[in-house]
Amino acid sequence: MVHKGSGNGLFHNPSSLALTSCMDFLDSRRKSNSAGKVIAVAFFIAVCIVMLKQVYSPSYTSPDMFAQHELGVTHVLVTGGAGYIGSHAALRLLKDSYRVTIVDNLSRGNLGAVKVLQELFPEPGRLQFIYADLGDAKAVNKIFAENAFDAVMHFAAVAYVGESTIEPLRYYHNITSNTLVVLEAMAAHNVKTLIYSSTCATYGEPIKMPIREETPQLPINPYGKAKKMAEDIIIDFSNTTDMAVMILRYFNVIGSDPEGRLGEAPRPELREHGRISGACFDAARGIIPGLKVKGTDYKTADGTCVRDYIDVTDLVDAHVKALAHAKPRKVGIYNVGTGKGRSVKEFVDACKKATGVDIKVEYLDRRPGDYAEVFSDPSKIKQELSWTAQYTDLQKSLQVAWKWQKSHLNGYGHG
Repeated sequence: MVHKGSGNGLFHNPSSLALTSCMDFLDSRRKSNSAGKVIAVAFFIAVCIVMLKQVYSPSYTSPDMFAQHELGVTHVLVTGGAGYIGSHAALRLLKDSYRVTIVDNLSRGNLGAVKVLQELFPEPGRLQFIYADLGDAKAVNKIFAENAFDAVMHFAAVAYVGESTIEPLRYYHNITSNTLVVLEAMAAHNVKTLIYSSTCATYGEPIKMPIREETPQLPINPYGKAKKMAEDIIIDFSNTTDMAVMILRYFNVIGSDPEGRLGEAPRPELREHGRISGACFDAARGIIPGLKVKGTDYKTADGTCVRDYIDVTDLVDAHVKALAHAKPRKVGIYNVGTGKGRSVKEFVDACKKATGVDIKVEYLDRRPGDYAEVFSDPSKIKQELSWTAQYTDLQKSLQVAWKWQKSHLNGYGHG
């Protein structure tokens, strides 16, 4: 079942209000024995009839702004828009005057994030939320049939490497199969632009660093494999159409909205599989006794994994630039990272300074499916999209995220 958010959650039936007003009036007339008021009763009955005609007249029905294309307005479907990255992308799009529809099944996202966006942009025709699962092809087709989308930003996905090794089938279904459903709906309803959320996990563990877009894709875990399969499907399909496609391969995302409106609020049961930033903050808050660093025997300077940490604000900026540069019959593939690798130990030190807490660290064996060193060469996206990371101070990015965490101790609450 598909549900459209109404902003305030109230659904009014003006025809029932009109009938109620008429019946209340007639009831009050019956209590009067004055024959001289019969004419007044007849007059008000006539008024009621006119009211009902107005209610059901097409000229009195406000058009659904999301259901029609509007000159000068780009309507973007943001799948997974209630999630960490998706909600930040929706915020940026709304700030840039795009029309946004968020579709999310809330299995990993937060309704609270959507509510924040609704409060920031309450104007008609700016933002709508639709609760739906992308695995339901009929529901997805209905969404496309009822809305005039100009582009799709496809974020919706489960996205934990460790979890993917435990539940591989879930990952192939959620990532690969659901992307196919989205593509089929786009084809059926003539939506021509796709910005796809991919990952550096599709590269696996390359022999040579930094990673370029031409680096062979040899993923070593189900998450990376599922994403690569989705990429292959998108590219193969785009070869037969005039679609404009941009594939963005993320590195490790950190940070939050600098103005403190949105943040990262993973579900408690996912803490074990979550991002290192979330684990650091949980340790700093005392939710968990300390931080578990998995793997100290990698072939890196200090033995811990090396990653390229990209601030979420920079990441969504890359999406907006990708959307602006998308061209029919073209597939753009870009790494989105800083170009600099940081070890897990460096990250933990930065987190300790950002939070002001001497976090306890426990060193454990490697996590299945992990790789030693991954960082990007972002020169292609800089040259072709004029994008470069601006928020590259690891400690400052963590300080911004920590500030949100401290002011949202329960995340988005019950959302």
